[in-house]
Amino acid sequence: MRSLVQHVGQGPRLRWMASLMRELAFPRACAGCHRPLDREEGPVCWECVADLPRLSTPFCHHCGRPVAGQVDHRYVCSDCTRRPPAFTCARAPLYYRGIAQTLIGALKYHHAVWLVPGMVDHLEAAVTAWLPEERFTRIMPVPLHPARQRQRGFNQSELLAQALGRRLGVPVDTHTLIRVRETPSQTHLTASQRLTNVKGAFRVKDSPVPGGGSILLIDDVMTTGATIHECARTLRKDGADTVVALTLARSG
Repeated sequence: MRSLVQHVGQGPRLRWMASLMRELAFPRACAGCHRPLDREEGPVCWECVADLPRLSTPFCHHCGRPVAGQVDHRYVCSDCTRRPPAFTCARAPLYYRGIAQTLIGALKYHHAVWLVPGMVDHLEAAVTAWLPEERFTRIMPVPLHPARQRQRGFNQSELLAQALGRRLGVPVDTHTLIRVRETPSQTHLTASQRLTNVKGAFRVKDSPVPGGGSILLIDDVMTTGATIHECARTLRKDGADTVVALTLARSG
């Protein structure tokens, strides 16, 4: 837990400590459904863990978008065929809905950093199941703009990346890829508008990417993949050999 708190800013750290004190002073509640937890349960009750919307095959080989029906070949969706992404592939263990959306919102907006270990369980399982042959030289989180990170106090993708790096024994690089332009919310933008919105928003500090290699790029949620694509395009333009994206959840 200490390693997680070290990546949280002073203001959010105080709010996190206040939340922790409430957890100690009052009966613990599930972060998903808010019912009181049994002593043996973690921060999420057994029922909510069972209700997590897990993503499974078949999906697009490149972007990981699920497809209905049965597919017995390496399927590539029409979007990736028409506009190939800069990343080698993207994977996510969960759909961004229901309990998963609630938990990710608790982490991002209510400083629930104690949820990170459970979230990383799903990321680690996704690597084991879908990326067993990959040999990553480093893990990188999708960076926030410095102003946004100061406002929030931490980067949730960095917390996930740091925890996953310790699990996999892969170094985590939070300095090479930086965000140089703060972009408006992408929530109500079309796929093409999202690409335009994030174009040029990232830069490799001290180009080229040290050592090139294979990078595992971490973010919390992927919708159209515009942000992941722009990060991967920037990294590959500046020397990365391959970029594989892994997000906790997939929306859209």
